[in-house]
Amino acid sequence: MSSYSLRGLHWFDALSAGATVVDGLPASLKVADGVLREQPVRFIAVVADPQNRFVRARHGEVGLLEGWGLAKAVDEVIEADRAKPQKRALIAIVDVPSQAYGRREEALGIHQALAAAADSYARARLAGHAVIGLLVGKAMSGAFLAHGYQANRLIALRDPGVMVHAMGKVSAARVTLRSVEELEVLAASVPPMAYDIDSYASLGLLWETLTVEQIEQPTASDLARVSDCLRQAIGDVESTGADLSSRLGAANRAASSKVRQLLREQW
Repeated sequence: MSSYSLRGLHWFDALSAGATVVDGLPASLKVADGVLREQPVRFIAVVADPQNRFVRARHGEVGLLEGWGLAKAVDEVIEADRAKPQKRALIAIVDVPSQAYGRREEALGIHQALAAAADSYARARLAGHAVIGLLVGKAMSGAFLAHGYQANRLIALRDPGVMVHAMGKVSAARVTLRSVEELEVLAASVPPMAYDIDSYASLGLLWETLTVEQIEQPTASDLARVSDCLRQAIGDVESTGADLSSRLGAANRAASSKVRQLLREQW
């Protein structure tokens, strides 16, 4: 059994079957141009590369090569479609356990690499490209900020292995001076501290959640259901605009809405 997740790779392969592979990127990036229900799209996934020259980025982490590679893959679409009336949608397939932690990463500016990726996704969204994030595994820490979080719409598959958080449970327990068990008790009453998809959805950040038959190896019916949902999400973006206002208004984000209101009043 592999020591790293293959979910992102399997979903990329399934969704991009028949698409044109984009070359010139790190082996840890899978990118392909295809069509989804008559809509041109670019599929993007970060996957494990056991031979990655940066050892801290061999299990699917988003590191230096991945951050700059994501920025390149997205910028290419922005530039190529600049004058086109129908712009490609970007499908970010998310299965990322963390950003790459290492001395070399810090010395060589991983913060800039991840910021470049996030910036490219944001500029694509503002330029009229529908950006859809499909969460099939972990969406953790700076890795998720760089790959997926800037999406117009976020779709998550329902499975215990699909989770969103700023850090892993062991790290979060250490930082908060709690045991993992104590952290889990706290998470039960404080949704932002939880890892499960239902808690994350209660914050208003997910557009849709889906149940599939085989999340590790998607079946034909799984693929059809997810493809339909992705196309619906693209259509929803096209009809409602490129901003992120759909994330606001959830009951568990009342304080956030209040802060925004007060800031607007002061400014």
